[in-house]
Amino acid sequence: MARTTLPKAEPELTDATLTASRAMLGVVARSVAPALEKVSLPQLRVLVLLAAHGTTRSGTLAELVGVHASTFSRTTDRLAAGGWVRRVPNPQSRRETLVELTDTGRRLVASVVQRRRTEISAILRRVPVEDRPAVRAAFEAFAAAAGEPPLADLAVLGV
Repeated sequence: MARTTLPKAEPELTDATLTASRAMLGVVARSVAPALEKVSLPQLRVLVLLAAHGTTRSGTLAELVGVHASTFSRTTDRLAAGGWVRRVPNPQSRRETLVELTDTGRRLVASVVQRRRTEISAILRRVPVEDRPAVRAAFEAFAAAAGEPPLADLAVLGV
């Protein structure tokens, strides 16, 4: 089977993308900072996963965050004590426990997303109107080339 070689990206394109990625990471950091005054980053990861997946088996969440089930149980204990999540029985298996976001947990995740959306919108308003179609096309092309990252990868940053 013949191997296809992709064309090499120009160094200037790579450098511009690295600069843009630092700007985006700054947006991410600023959007999660207020939430990190209330929960730890690993706890925020769990809340983000629950917001994306909905009510989920405790064991599945432990796998998604890459920790042992007993370690995750302590994380869930702290989140439940803080009112961010609740444990509920699994109606299909009496041996399993499900974890779901409370309204408080859902509002915390929504506030992170809203802060990120607000800041990105403010940045894009500073892009000249005539350049916006090119910016959109560039982001769409980059996202298509990168593919959709696994949610667990994004959750590391509370995304």
